[in-house]
This record gives sequence, C-alpha cells and structure tokens, in this order.
Amino acid sequence: MTAAFFSPFRLKNLELTNRFVRSATWEGMCDEKGAPGQKLEDYYRQLVRGGVGLIISGYTFVRADGKQLPGKMGIDHDALLPALRSLTDAVHDEGGLLLCQLVHAGGQTSSKTIGTTPLAPSAIDFPSYGETPREMTQADIRSLVTAFADGAARAQKAGFDGIQLHGAHGYLIHQFLSPLTNQRQDDYGGDLENRSRFLLEVYAAVREAVGADFPVTIKLTAADNLPEGFTVEDAVKVAQKLDALGIDAIEVSSGSAASGAESPVRQGIDTPADEAYNVPFARRIKEAVAAPVMVVGGLRSLSVMKRLLENSDADLFSLSRPLIREPALIRRWQQNEDHRATCISCNGCFRPGLKEGGIDCVVERIEEKNRTPVI
Repeated sequence: MTAAFFSPFRLKNLELTNRFVRSATWEGMCDEKGAPGQKLEDYYRQLVRGGVGLIISGYTFVRADGKQLPGKMGIDHDALLPALRSLTDAVHDEGGLLLCQLVHAGGQTSSKTIGTTPLAPSAIDFPSYGETPREMTQADIRSLVTAFADGAARAQKAGFDGIQLHGAHGYLIHQFLSPLTNQRQDDYGGDLENRSRFLLEVYAAVREAVGADFPVTIKLTAADNLPEGFTVEDAVKVAQKLDALGIDAIEVSSGSAASGAESPVRQGIDTPADEAYNVPFARRIKEAVAAPVMVVGGLRSLSVMKRLLENSDADLFSLSRPLIREPALIRRWQQNEDHRATCISCNGCFRPGLKEGGIDCVVERIEEKNRTPVI
C-alpha cells in the first residue's frame, strides 16, 4: 500500500508523480499588486524538489476588492501575466505541476485593505468579518462571476496546469453557501439550490473560459462547524451537482475563522488520533461522487494516510503547514515511512508572513539556531 502513494496518479490530463498535494495557503510573498517574484519561485522549486506531486497556489484574488492579506497573489489584470508565467515556468523547470487557486474574500477583508466597503451576500455582522459588508446586488454577482472566469483564463494563459476554486474557509463562495452568512431573499438565498447558485454559475463561467480539457477543481467546505450552519449533508448535495457538471477533483475542508477550535487550521495535532479531522466529511463526499477526492486537515503520519487509502476515504492527500516546516517531507516519507511530520500545529508560521514578507516555520528557526554552534 505504501507504494501506491508514490506511484503516478491521473488527474484529468495531468499525471501526478504521487498522491501528495501541497494545499493552498497564504504565503505573503507577492508585491502590493499581487505579482509573485523570485522568493515565491524559489519556494515552489523547493517544494517540487521535496517530492510533492502537485502544488496548489496560495489563494489568488480575482479582483482587487477580494484581496485579504498583504503579499497575496493576484490575477485580476493582464499586467501580472509575465510574473505569473515566470512562476509557472519555475515549477515546470523542476518537473512539477501547479494549479491556481482562485478566490474572492468577500466579507473577510476590510475597507482598510481594499479601500472600499467589502462585498458579501448579505449586509450582516459575522465573527469572521472585520466590519459590516455591503450586500451584493445581482449586478455585483454577475460582475464577480465574470471576474472568476477572467482570472481562470489568465491562469491558463500564464501556464498554470489547472484551476482550483476556493469554496471554503469563509470566503465569498462559502459565504453564499452558508445560511449563516447568506440571508438573501432573492434567487441567490434561501434554500440550498439558491445558495449554491453563485458557485455553480462561477464554475460554469470558468469552464467555458478554459475549455473542457483544462482541469477545474474545487476546495469545498464540508461544514461550517457551527450551529445552524452549512452541513455535510448540504456539502454532499453540492458535490454531486459539481460532479454531474464535470468537476475534476474535490478537496474537502471545513470550518472558517468563525469556527473556533474547529477552524480549518486546528492546533493540538499531537498524536495520530488527532490527525485527519476532515476525513469523516471526505468519506461522505467520496461515497457520493465519481471525481477524485482530496482531503486536507491535520495529516502528519503516513500510517494514518495508508489506512485512509485502504478504506477508500480519499484519493489524494493535501498538506500545508507540515510542508512549511519540512519542504522535503515527501522525500523523507519515501525513505522512512515511520517518520511523523515535525510540524507542531502552532500556526506561528504565519507571523513571518506579516512581518517579513513570507511564511516560515518559527520553531524550525529556533531549533536551527540551537543546533548552530557559537564560535
């Protein structure tokens, strides 16, 4: 079974060298307009050399009012194409594959960041919102559907190997899906059919923009992990709709910044029993769809993932924080399947991104300093 992890896996027209995916994260390594540079290129090169089969880019804003954090990658205008092409060339030079994750932050940004009142499905206060957003008009919705499609077309032109829509973690697509953040009374709110309309329109527009042969995937929330929120039963129905329309893979996550201890980036992953916290959701979705299913969330041990693969709980395994500390983690697992990722799930890696322009493992820094002899 271990060999199955390190054998090629077919994702539409892409041949992954193994079943390990670098799940999207915010790297904080782009300039103020969203252009990546040498630092991000070098980081992605390191990940490919470390053995990961597929990289999903950091969440990339399709329009400037959907930016959330500094250093975030953008794909909202053609002037970014040369820098984006340089990034994809760097990955391909190493023999890697790179999907572009498209996102709009919706209510999870601030007027200080974007220079205007944030947009959201409904003008409500919510724990993960910095301020009360403006409710989107139907014209706003049409405009943003077009922005996603335009971003996808740019990604294809820039040499990315496919697209991932960010439909999780409290960002705009997720905000439409959740009854907690979508309290609209029109065709985009109310029952699940209406709440999923924005996502399905985005998918259709993106598919039309890139064609039938270009991989289009999604990171889908499986639950809000909050009372009266979006549920796994809702997620299964949405996944089945996307599957029928031809989605090429579904990455299963859950929660948002409002979900407390059940957020997407949980702490306290101390033992194998704490790992793989989204697997019950992934299992439900995999049973209901034909598309390959990725699972993300607290994966640290190859032994745990072997059990998940044996049980057909998921096809691909996505990691983010462990690869920040150990970019060569996949190579280490090839050499020693008993190795457990050394990430302690402290979330300290995001602090350097804000202060220094790039995520980095602060624990590894301390340990490296302690290993270096004082002369």
